[in-house]
Amino acid sequence: MLNVTFITVGTLKEDFLRAAFAEYEKRLRAFCKFELVNVREEKLSENPSESEIAAALEAEGKQILAAFPSRAYKIAMCVEGKELSSEEFAEKLERIGASHGAVALVVGSSYGLSPTVKSACDFRQSISKLTFPHQLMRVILAETLYRSLGILHGTKYHK
Repeated sequence: MLNVTFITVGTLKEDFLRAAFAEYEKRLRAFCKFELVNVREEKLSENPSESEIAAALEAEGKQILAAFPSRAYKIAMCVEGKELSSEEFAEKLERIGASHGAVALVVGSSYGLSPTVKSACDFRQSISKLTFPHQLMRVILAETLYRSLGILHGTKYHK
């Protein structure tokens, strides 16, 4: 069974997002060993400067790097990443399962991920060219993961 570590910055603030994520987390447990790791989001001023943002991303990045499981294949979710179809993501997860046995999926804060984290990852993935709130992205990624694992297990969820 694939070990999945879902690393996120901060916590979900809205009840409806927490409920949606909890539903997919429950569903995912049928297909994988799932662990959610929330790292602390750095506080920024009302109108942060580029240097303040960069410092916050680096501080968050140190926490993310410390949270990576040692043998996991690491995927950074970022806008410049490669877009995959559900079937392509399923195939990638199947290959990762065979080669590593574990995958770590990383979703950053509203300012993204530090260059250090992106460099430490094995792959950069984008869900869409559209922009989504980072908190909603967690739910979208959980659904995407559930769909792709469902494809691998032959469920009827993906039509």
